[in-house]
Amino acid sequence: MKNQKTKSSDWPGRTKETTVSLAKWTISWVITVAIPAFGPTLFWGENTLINLLAILLNIGVGIGMIMANIRHLETLDELMKKIHLDAMGIALGAAVVGGIAYSMLDATNVIPFDAEIGGLVVLISLTYIATLFINVRKYK
Repeated sequence: MKNQKTKSSDWPGRTKETTVSLAKWTISWVITVAIPAFGPTLFWGENTLINLLAILLNIGVGIGMIMANIRHLETLDELMKKIHLDAMGIALGAAVVGGIAYSMLDATNVIPFDAEIGGLVVLISLTYIATLFINVRKYK
């Protein structure tokens, strides 16, 4: 019984720890996105090996970020899990519907520019953050 009490009393500390870890992994992942995006132009040119290594690094750090997200979700209470999972579901839906529409706008030349993945990433991020804020306020 004492061990269970210790675990539950440390819940805020574990949640804070996993939140910080997730933030570090997310920042690291964003940096590893920038390396292959800007490195060839600024530093090493068309070197296929360096580009491949930079992309593999990005994938590895991305997997670490996913695992940090899973660990973070495991430390949340049931309500916060629901809030985050709802936000993830809505962001996924926005990504699929918005991404296909964005691609069709490009394919049919309705928009005067190429549909880039960055636009979809912004849509997903803003949808997730907005849904989190709305749901946190809703359940307060």
